Amino acid sequence: MTLIPVPDTAIIVVAAGSGTRLDGGAPKAFVGIDVHSILRHALDGVFAAAPAQVIVVAPSGFEGDAETELRAAAGDRIDLGRVVTGGGTRQQSVAAGLDALWGDVRTVLVHDAARALTPPALIDAVRAAVDADTGILPTLPVVDTLKRVDGDEVVGPIDRSELAAAQTPQGFPRPLLERAYERALADGVEYTDDAALFAAAGHTVRHIDGSARGFKITTPADLERARHLLAEERPAATPAAPSPVDAQPPSVARVGIGTDVHAFGGDGTLWLAGIEWPAERPLSGHSDGDAVAHAIVDALLGAAGLGDIGEHFGTAHPEYAGAHADVFLARTRELLAESGFEIGNVSAQFQGNRPRFSARRAEAERALSAALGGAPVSVTATTTDGLGFTGHGEGISVTAIALIHSNGLRAGKES
Repeated sequence: MTLIPVPDTAIIVVAAGSGTRLDGGAPKAFVGIDVHSILRHALDGVFAAAPAQVIVVAPSGFEGDAETELRAAAGDRIDLGRVVTGGGTRQQSVAAGLDALWGDVRTVLVHDAARALTPPALIDAVRAAVDADTGILPTLPVVDTLKRVDGDEVVGPIDRSELAAAQTPQGFPRPLLERAYERALADGVEYTDDAALFAAAGHTVRHIDGSARGFKITTPADLERARHLLAEERPAATPAAPSPVDAQPPSVARVGIGTDVHAFGGDGTLWLAGIEWPAERPLSGHSDGDAVAHAIVDALLGAAGLGDIGEHFGTAHPEYAGAHADVFLARTRELLAESGFEIGNVSAQFQGNRPRFSARRAEAERALSAALGGAPVSVTATTTDGLGFTGHGEGISVTAIALIHSNGLRAGKES
């Protein structure tokens, strides 16, 4: 076993947030990105950086889960890791981490677990930039045009050259950070981040270049973005030589069929065929109730022999609650690609009296096609002459057919 010198730097990984906006059915840090949680990916980055004391601040009741993730990521650096219980606010949670610092620590980095894909090189850069008097904040330039508003009136522009988007980890000299926290506690003031707290105590904060990969996972769309980035980094599998029984031609066409039914009666506005329909009655469902997109997902998964929509996106996957068609379809395309399939084309038909579809057909087909990486999609609509639940205006029924091709690899399991 290699002996690791006691480090003079500590990284406090804040994982105690509830993740309300992510709505993943668990505290945010414990929602899965792929086979690993957000926290595990964050810790993989932390332990790939230079050795440091690592303190994971976990929500009450999840200390054991955090310990499991810490041990899996730390490997032979496990002696550098520790889990502590967070408080009711982020500031209280960081304070709990500060209380667990070793005596030799002189530099403290505070890192949000939700920034799970932050590169180790950025962690090391923040650490190297901290000095005895100065805090360090990684930032990205603001690229959007910004406006100042008053109610619904735009009252003027904002000079974005003076603005920057803050990231983590944020680094500080320990003595000044601890005193700044003592002052904030005494004043009863809660700050949005540690750099603001440090600056409010009269200390200097400088910024360095951040990383686009250091984005914060806050919404289901952020989670899907992280999944796509990780999928792009996976090495392509080397195809195994097929046995005579398993051998197949370089390209094989397969067809799948999918159906979906949703009743009217959900909250918000109607989402159907990948687009929003203002002033129309919404459909109920675990996500947005988009029966067209869901039927397409089932058709594609069925063609590839990969199960059905409930297996991949059902109530056991709360991170998809409220997600729209682009998230479902992009993930389905990814699943097919991982199994060696490409999408040929998709055709869907929905039955219902509303919404009136013809005027927005092209828009819907473009949205669905874009989510499937450009694969051709056609959507038709029909009424049922007042017959059945669709004719009575109680809901919508959709049938979809998908054609896929193997891409020459050993593709999926045979259905």
